[in-house]
Amino acid sequence: QYLKSRGYHVINGQLYGKKDSYRSGSIIERAEEFNQLLYNDDIQILMASIGGNNTNSILPYIDYEYLKKHPKIIVGYSDTTALLLAIYEKTGLITFYGPAVASSFGELPPFVDWTFDNFHLMMKGNMRFPYCYEKPSVWTDEFINWNEQSRSKEQYENDWICVSPGVCQGRLIGGNLNTMEGFFGTEYMPEIKKGDILFLEDSLKDACTIERSFSLLKLAGIFEKVDGIILGKHEKFDDNGTGKCPYEILLEVMGDVSIPILADFDCCHTHPMFTLPIGCHVTLDATHKKVILMESPLINN
Repeated sequence: QYLKSRGYHVINGQLYGKKDSYRSGSIIERAEEFNQLLYNDDIQILMASIGGNNTNSILPYIDYEYLKKHPKIIVGYSDTTALLLAIYEKTGLITFYGPAVASSFGELPPFVDWTFDNFHLMMKGNMRFPYCYEKPSVWTDEFINWNEQSRSKEQYENDWICVSPGVCQGRLIGGNLNTMEGFFGTEYMPEIKKGDILFLEDSLKDACTIERSFSLLKLAGIFEKVDGIILGKHEKFDDNGTGKCPYEILLEVMGDVSIPILADFDCCHTHPMFTLPIGCHVTLDATHKKVILMESPLINN
């Protein structure tokens, strides 16, 4: 309803409202739903309803060749990371780590408006480049059941944290770290290259889990390749009694690697959420807590 009120015409996929135990449909049914949306010429933007699980299972069945010849804007976050990165790898199209219909636009003001404004500005091509993301004054990760929510969520004073100072510029690549583990090292995962800027976020994990996840990147030599890291806020992080936050665990895992790192950026499961274009060039100024988009993400799309 929110998107409709802001001028967007919403078309639901064929599995909307359906349930097959823990999922909306079989692997083939879900892939076919996505492909049918690709084939619909009336659709410009494909946006996930929510995050979810097991998007990696549909990756072999997506019609990448059709999408490459008939580009659309693909948007989502969390488990949709698998689809966003696979499409970028297979087609070269910029994809968008950004809001989802239910979990983002089912929010109440002011958070839903901030999320929408950044998304809409990017989708309409009205950004002026270089574009510097402006830090929201407040944020939240308060949980309220959607069916019971009648008020805006609690507001916390916002800050982005300079973990390691410095300035770098490079290709933006990344997404939800837990999801990336489900297809890391496959043909659907883009190669993380020398000079890239890596953005990572996760949700509802504990210190034990993210140490393992960060260690995967360490063992794969990723930290020696990237020139900088943007770490999103971690929704409802459990420190396992350590007193450590995610970026402190990241620093321990990285060891003596020293690159610019900005933490608690708003590109994650918390609200509001900025839209990040995967594959675009950005400048990370960790010293002054700035993320600057250097080019339009819509040129190739």
